[in-house]
Amino acid sequence: MDKKDLLNSVTVAKFIRDGYLRYDEVVSKELCQEAKKAILSGELNAYDHVGSPFSSIWNNSTMGKIFRLTKVKGIIESLLGPDPQYDHHYIHTNKAHTKVKANLHQDGDYDTRNYGFDLLILFYPEDVTENMGGTLLIPGSHFRKINSNIIKRYQHIVGQQQLICKAGTILFIHSNLWHSGRSNHSGKDRLLFKVRLSPAVKQVRTWNTDDIDTAAIQPILSDSIDWHGEHQRLEIINTVRLWRYMTGDSTSEFKTKKLWGTKLADIPKVIYQDSLRSMDMTDETV
Repeated sequence: MDKKDLLNSVTVAKFIRDGYLRYDEVVSKELCQEAKKAILSGELNAYDHVGSPFSSIWNNSTMGKIFRLTKVKGIIESLLGPDPQYDHHYIHTNKAHTKVKANLHQDGDYDTRNYGFDLLILFYPEDVTENMGGTLLIPGSHFRKINSNIIKRYQHIVGQQQLICKAGTILFIHSNLWHSGRSNHSGKDRLLFKVRLSPAVKQVRTWNTDDIDTAAIQPILSDSIDWHGEHQRLEIINTVRLWRYMTGDSTSEFKTKKLWGTKLADIPKVIYQDSLRSMDMTDETV
């Protein structure tokens, strides 16, 4: 793709920190209506393409039109690289006046990768109001690997985000991010179309890196998330590690003098300065 259609480094840094990106009304109302008809007709219920290139899926369907929109395709390629693989899709229908038990969970509970990740794409073909039980997300939870829904008892986490949106909104989610459906107290069914994709290449500099050296990136990666509490420094280190992996930065921070995300073996002593690892102090100044 043309790099102007890809995400920039600042946006990728926000994804690495929060574990998701949200794009409102990126799909037209006309395509949303077509997609709803396709979903309700049952034509999207087949699961016989696992492992196939995503570019070969739904070539003659409305869903194919949606995922081949330039903006949508650019976001996918920016986070996974070119030619990702189709893993599966699922249609979530939350019926009207339906109570849902607490089900906070993580989809990637069997994922043994340290840094690589799959992408969950959540498409909402209809408006989601506050009482329809939109998807609940826990920003910054994607570094906390757990066993599926062992966290389902957790409620009211500081900073949790429950989706309220217009039709055509899409969420792009790190496969390890904690999330759940909620009770639908409205008189209307809620539809969600989910697709999971896997990278076919190493996820290194797959976006538009023209701004990769901008000063705006460090504050994003070192920003704390309230619910992390006393563990925020560890989470910031995890965030920086993922950033360094995705930027292909395997050099010693002691040599590059970026002053953060330092490997302990690189210097004789490391101290914490605010929430970043600093190297500009020697043993004599500690």
